[in-house]
Amino acid sequence: MFTDSISIQKEDFSIAELSDQVRANDASNGAIVTFTGVVRQLEGDVELDAMYLEYYPGMTEKALIKIACEARERWLLGNIVIVHRVGRLALNENIVFVGVGSAHRTEGFQAAQFIMDFLKRDAPFWKKEITVEGEHWVEAKKTDLDAADSW
Repeated sequence: MFTDSISIQKEDFSIAELSDQVRANDASNGAIVTFTGVVRQLEGDVELDAMYLEYYPGMTEKALIKIACEARERWLLGNIVIVHRVGRLALNENIVFVGVGSAHRTEGFQAAQFIMDFLKRDAPFWKKEITVEGEHWVEAKKTDLDAADSW
């Protein structure tokens, strides 16, 4: 039986430990595909000091579970691990981890991309950028919305 592990947390995570969790108890995997998103510097002239992420407790977890279930409906997958951080995050800190196990790399890559595309569109997270010039909430990018629509 494969497991879906969904976590929303303030604490940082270990990419190696989460990768091991994707691999755990599943000898059918030929591919372990992971994605880690990190806080990066903004494009342009304004320097980012930090990012602040909020979420809707209960609703956000349900949205992530639904996304993992939809990925399972499309591809034959092993374990799925999704971890998203909230709170104040500095430059180069981990934000999100998505890991999937699958028999073949193509399905693994597609499933990880699918999960990230729908997470960006459907999971209720709110992001605030904190710069030397002030703070502002970030609206969803059209490219993120379009990416999920492409599926």
